[in-house]
Amino acid sequence: MSDARRVDEAVAAGRFTRLCGAAIAVKDNICTLDLPTTCGSRILEGFRSPYEATVIRRIRQTGGLVAGKTNLDEFAMGSSTENSAWGPTRNPADSDRVPGGSSGGSAAAVAAGLVHAALGSDTGGSVRQPASFCGVVGVKPTYGRVSRYGLVAFGSSLDQIGTLTRNVMDAAILLEVIAGHDLFDSTSSRAALPDLVAECDRDLAGLTIGVPVEYFGEGLDPAVAALCERALARLETAGAKLREISLPHTRFAIPAYYLIAPAEASSNLARYDGVRYGNRPGSAGTAREVYERTRGAGFGAEVKRRIMLGTFALSAGYHDEYYGRAQRARARITAELRAAFADGIDAIFTPTTPAPAFRIGEKSDDPYAMYLSDVYTVTANLAGLPAASVPIGRAHGLPVGGQILGDLWRDDRVIRFSAALERALAAE
Repeated sequence: MSDARRVDEAVAAGRFTRLCGAAIAVKDNICTLDLPTTCGSRILEGFRSPYEATVIRRIRQTGGLVAGKTNLDEFAMGSSTENSAWGPTRNPADSDRVPGGSSGGSAAAVAAGLVHAALGSDTGGSVRQPASFCGVVGVKPTYGRVSRYGLVAFGSSLDQIGTLTRNVMDAAILLEVIAGHDLFDSTSSRAALPDLVAECDRDLAGLTIGVPVEYFGEGLDPAVAALCERALARLETAGAKLREISLPHTRFAIPAYYLIAPAEASSNLARYDGVRYGNRPGSAGTAREVYERTRGAGFGAEVKRRIMLGTFALSAGYHDEYYGRAQRARARITAELRAAFADGIDAIFTPTTPAPAFRIGEKSDDPYAMYLSDVYTVTANLAGLPAASVPIGRAHGLPVGGQILGDLWRDDRVIRFSAALERALAAE
């Protein structure tokens, strides 16, 4: 409220800023000074960061109000926001269903109208998949476009802070606020940010969108496929040319991702040992007991599963067989996508998810089925590309999103195609 009063005083004095009183929710793995940062985990229960994330500082500087922190799968590891130590988040479209994950709390808050916009993090689809499930716009910028300083690390070569908004224009405005080089993040780029807001009003004349055949086959809900076909027809009506393309190596995306991401998670989460980070159990007598009891009690089942997968993939004798091969598959996937863009493709359209939101508990006992929720989204993270999910209708009474992928640093093209699709569908 004190922040809001300062905004009111500035407006009364004729000083207007970009976000000027907009209420922004923040995923609880992004550090804030005035609110706890728990990552949805018992191991960080009550933890208050001694510093604030760059994206939060930029939001405050432009008049945005941090409305609160949102629930997530523990340490951003999940596709349903059921893995949080604080319980599941429910989908505003149907309270018996998940909102997606891991940024499910942020997507649900925007979809329910609690806030104007929200921040999430996207390691393998964790902004776009919940955006699709909740019927909002989710944007993952190019890796390095937005500072990761203050984002609690999961997979450092994959993580990117993204936005969840009610429309594409709001996404463009918020991205312009939080993007840009940051001295505190050595992976943040000095590349100039295009005028994203201006892209929202541009047409698609002369642009070509690629439609990869591999994304429209087995496993895709027929009702979702029909909505995607309609969205493609609207893009064509808006001036875009459609071209069928092939991305055969994308079939390796899920296995590659679920080796690389857990390996990086194993390394990043090693710091939570009850000494430097984490709630230490009071009865531990030796250093080994401190580690075992802290991590045993503090981490949930999914985080433990991924730490074990990652540790095994990096272990002596298996490093090249698993982690090394996954990195080579990643290089093939990246090269294939970049070649498509070099061959005259301006953006790529795919479904965001294979099906609409599933019921709470439906996939909790089947990790593989849960992981397949990200089958269409992980490629953008592996290649570092910008991507967005835009609502394209409802299937079985539930929201469905279509995904737009762009080439490196072409966040402007992602916004342009997303806005044009949004306009075309709204005109019906």
